[in-house]
Amino acid sequence: MNSVTKSRRVLWQQVCGLAAVQGAIALTWVIYNLYLVELLTQQGFSKPLATTLLILENVLGALMEPLMGSLSDRTQHWVGSRFPQVALGMILAATIFISIPVFAIGGGVALRQMLPVALVAWALAMTVFRSPALSLLGRYAFASDLPQAAAVLTLVGGVAGAMAPLANQFILGLGAKTTFAIGSGILLIAALVLRQINPNRSLASETGAPAPAKAPLSGINLSLVFGVGFTTALGFRLVFQMVPSLLKVQIQPPTVTLIMGLIFIALAASALPCGALAVKIGNRRAMAIGLASLVITCGLILGVQNTGQAVVLAIALGVGLSLLSNGTLPYALSMVPPAKGGLGTGTYFSGGAVAFSLLGSAAQREWLSPSSGMLLGMASFAIAALLLFMRPRV
Repeated sequence: MNSVTKSRRVLWQQVCGLAAVQGAIALTWVIYNLYLVELLTQQGFSKPLATTLLILENVLGALMEPLMGSLSDRTQHWVGSRFPQVALGMILAATIFISIPVFAIGGGVALRQMLPVALVAWALAMTVFRSPALSLLGRYAFASDLPQAAAVLTLVGGVAGAMAPLANQFILGLGAKTTFAIGSGILLIAALVLRQINPNRSLASETGAPAPAKAPLSGINLSLVFGVGFTTALGFRLVFQMVPSLLKVQIQPPTVTLIMGLIFIALAASALPCGALAVKIGNRRAMAIGLASLVITCGLILGVQNTGQAVVLAIALGVGLSLLSNGTLPYALSMVPPAKGGLGTGTYFSGGAVAFSLLGSAAQREWLSPSSGMLLGMASFAIAALLLFMRPRV
């Protein structure tokens, strides 16, 4: 029996504050992606520019995520807190976000032509605080309990993600000014919530438990983190790009939209049970089970014949993604010294950004058919499972 009671193994108040930040990040990206093409075409820009901007944002994000994470590690060392950088980034992102409709709708022609610059600036502002904020998770739970804590973030992210397929018409119906103002306000509220719950608390120092071993920072470990980030993000994005096209062959489009929303609902609903399972059997084993189930489910989707099969497979996808999502941050944090949590988290997100930029480029050139894209996603998940069990350097 552990000397620390189960209730003290996770700082739940702090985890919930971090979940508010995760929810704000997910929701603002949903809004951004829903309005991106509309805002650009209204000002005379071409639709392909939206994809080009997303590629550019991800390329820059791949550089900025580890840089901002590492900067937050230094800030933690110098001033004893990552929160100043997190707060600055969230305020900056909220300010730019609410100004995007102004660039698109208000002002003169010169101001409107600056819209692409504002869009890229917002995406970069999000990188200032994402890795520093989410790396705080490592302070709020023992390593063995991190998947259970991360499950709260997965739950909130799944609910926010479900709004894209299920509430897109409602969000678009609000209009750009109202919607972006709401998104900006939610970012600021999330920053305030995180500030109010004392983000500098650390479970290890409060319980008197020994600090985690200070493993040396290893380039091999960072490469593995980057690789897992790349392969999981590639598989995740391919699933959500290719599944609708595959299902539309057998199922009516309105039903396909509901099924895509069901994936997010299943992801959110299974987050806490999957987190508990990961604590019981080990994080990497749970992630591997999730990845294996995703490979199998994606293969079955290639042969789906009716709505009933699609519903069952959508639920299976959501559960598999939940097992995977709960484990990614704990995995990244486990591969670096505690003092380098920002760098580890940023390196993981950097891998994801590279994957998204490559997929954006492929989409522009129409290289991937739905079937080949799904096969590539299956291969990505399989490679991620292999990377998980490569021996880290400690």
